[in-house]
Amino acid sequence: MSDEFKTAHLESDSRFSYTITETGENGVLIRFKGVLDNHTAGDLLDSISSEISGRSPRTAAVDLSEVTYMDDYGAAAVHHIKRITGTVGDTFQIREPYPENGRELLDDPVFDGKQPELLEKKRRLGPLITRLGETTIEETKHLGFLLVFIGSVVMAFVKIGANPKKLRIGDTIDHMEKTGVAALPIIALISFLLGSIMAFMAAIQFRQFGAGLYVASLVGFAMVSELGPIMTAIVVSGRSGSAYAAEIGTMKIYEEIDALTTMGFDPTLFLAAPRLIAAFIVVPILTLFSNLFAIFGGLMVGVLMLDLSAVTYIRETVEVLSLKEMAWGTGKSAVFAVLIALIGCLQGFRASGGAAAVGNAATSAVVRSIFFIILFDSLFAVIRSL
Repeated sequence: MSDEFKTAHLESDSRFSYTITETGENGVLIRFKGVLDNHTAGDLLDSISSEISGRSPRTAAVDLSEVTYMDDYGAAAVHHIKRITGTVGDTFQIREPYPENGRELLDDPVFDGKQPELLEKKRRLGPLITRLGETTIEETKHLGFLLVFIGSVVMAFVKIGANPKKLRIGDTIDHMEKTGVAALPIIALISFLLGSIMAFMAAIQFRQFGAGLYVASLVGFAMVSELGPIMTAIVVSGRSGSAYAAEIGTMKIYEEIDALTTMGFDPTLFLAAPRLIAAFIVVPILTLFSNLFAIFGGLMVGVLMLDLSAVTYIRETVEVLSLKEMAWGTGKSAVFAVLIALIGCLQGFRASGGAAAVGNAATSAVVRSIFFIILFDSLFAVIRSL
């Protein structure tokens, strides 16, 4: 008689799983399945130690028949299991058949209780060249996925252009509300405070030269040209970009996207296109509101600290702002909106694994979005200076 009391997949890597089964009188059989390497060995021991160490089995056996690949870290994990079970000699068995090169690794005396520190970290630091090669391969795969995704987005919009009814108008309006209307209060508050801070710091310096009036010019020009689009894009990336990645990532984990494909739906057209269009429409509008609230924050400082009249402050702001400046800032915000939506959807479609993958996708979406926002803003600054 045997009793299976633990079956688990590692959340960090879906390529590996294990089963623990009670055998005979106070014995355990541990079956491994999949890839037992430097990526899975550490997490395996973290997961299995609490299950085994408290049972103090008299005998223990490890079944490697379903292990497709094992490296030296996997061999060290097997020997470490021998130590935590407290079994020795004939009371511990490694059942054949071994995976390829498994016998050579398991017979290596260096792993027989002499280097447990090899398994203390979840991810091992391999040779530099090996790590560099693995990273290069992974990034190449990501680049290929990016190109495929961009191509699918282009084709989705071609389909929408040929047949506008393919666009899910209801979903687009819903995303416009979530991305735009719901974000307006936090955008307003942050912009108001930012405009107030800029005006306050400028007022301290300008009053020394009797040039307090130019606070209005500074706040208006800086917000419309640079800070308004950037701050709005960063807030939207934190709210909506992460939400796009988490929503699509959850659907990917639960195989809902595969179900859409099976039913004949284009996932990019179904999920990404409404989010892209919604962000493209509402982010420039949010930027205009951001500029307005920042100017109002500067106005409060100008009236209260510099004894300026509201009419004078507004007139100075209008004089420094031209239609070209407003169009430049709004155009940049539209580009930032596309970047945020593309990156958020891309990270969602790339999610794989367990629940942790959804969080990783959301985090990656925010970090990458902010990076590309700053990068493209720098490129815009260079283009403007030409």
